[in-house]
Amino acid sequence: MAATQRIAAGAVVAAAVAASLAGCATGTGGSGGAEEGVPGPQKVKPAPAVPKSAVRLIGDGSTAYTGAQPHLPRPERLKPGQKPPQFVVFSWDGAGEDSQRLFSHFRKVSKANHATMTYFLSGVYMLPEAKADLYRPPQHSPGRSDIGFNDERGIADTVEQLRMAWLEGNEIGTHFNGHFCGKDGGVGQWSVEEWKDEIAQAKQFVRTWKTNTGMKNAAPLPFDYDKELIGARTPCLEGQKNFMKAARELGFRYDTSGVNNQVWPGKKEGLWDLSMQLVPFPGHHYEQLTMDYNFMVNQSGTKTQGDPDKQEFWGDQMRDGLLAGFHRAYDGNRAPLIIGNHFESWNGGVYMRAVEEVVENVCNKPDVRCVSFRQLADWLDAQDPQTLATLRTLDVGEAPKPGWASFLHGGPAPAPKGVPGAPAVRR
Repeated sequence: MAATQRIAAGAVVAAAVAASLAGCATGTGGSGGAEEGVPGPQKVKPAPAVPKSAVRLIGDGSTAYTGAQPHLPRPERLKPGQKPPQFVVFSWDGAGEDSQRLFSHFRKVSKANHATMTYFLSGVYMLPEAKADLYRPPQHSPGRSDIGFNDERGIADTVEQLRMAWLEGNEIGTHFNGHFCGKDGGVGQWSVEEWKDEIAQAKQFVRTWKTNTGMKNAAPLPFDYDKELIGARTPCLEGQKNFMKAARELGFRYDTSGVNNQVWPGKKEGLWDLSMQLVPFPGHHYEQLTMDYNFMVNQSGTKTQGDPDKQEFWGDQMRDGLLAGFHRAYDGNRAPLIIGNHFESWNGGVYMRAVEEVVENVCNKPDVRCVSFRQLADWLDAQDPQTLATLRTLDVGEAPKPGWASFLHGGPAPAPKGVPGAPAVRR
């Protein structure tokens, strides 16, 4: 993956400005800069055995229906007076597997710590560079992408990781395609219809990777992407307004393209607003967005590889900021903590180390659930709306003064029929 994307100029000196730059990865394609000259095409490893009766190929066989996703817990309603669990969501923008093997590494980290995560796949990472002209980005010429495309080796490796991640209970979302930011045709200028077209193309590249690579005998992805895709994060957190309108019409359930404080989420434009949050930034008087890119820009500016003598400190700073945000919620209002990352080795990989240490530190604590956005949305849908409204009255880090038993003492109304977590109706 040879193409590179430039980082927006200018160091961020305040959290509000930092938020506007979030997600502008310096990608070298897939997810962090695959080396040039890697070996040629390779076969995708076969998927774990699934009964043939449960497999229904879709289209050219790039995807398939294989039944309900494994390892998804059934969400349950809070009982009267019950303290909410502490949810933590780790998510990855532009997820793909390259020579750094970060996708496969964090799959292992996730499994070892009883966690599931959300992987936002960039559609062009399923499209070989030789077929680049198949991508027709809004407001740009065919074949244009600010993060490049992939090669057959990278697509094969990415497909393998997507398959295993889904079978382990992780979520596959989308980070769309060309990652266009800024004023020159950036996603912030796209109309609702242009967003719909971009989403349709992202789905299409996933549904046709076999045709586009020629790997027609490879095993399919074990899910129907039309049904799997329920949420996204926009490039650089731009274009959220029109994207959300398009997403609502297309049946999406959540968006994570904004900036929130650490409070309980509500709905916006009919979608759960599960945006990343501001957490303490050690050594500073302002707070920082829960994304590796934003910590980097506030530490080394536009340099993705800054002063080597400071890199370990920068990684510790991100880790400690995320942990401070976690404990503020865990010991306070129990609002879900939303964290965003990229499979990049910025500043010597210290942000990857920081995230891994946070996973290991928090995901094994009592009452903590490290989940995907899908699982969080399922849980929110299962709750009594009045209970969620009560939770939203708590400020950042604010624990209920009378205690949880008194604060949530009211008996919630029965869940509507068909809502996840609703009791079965006996006839």
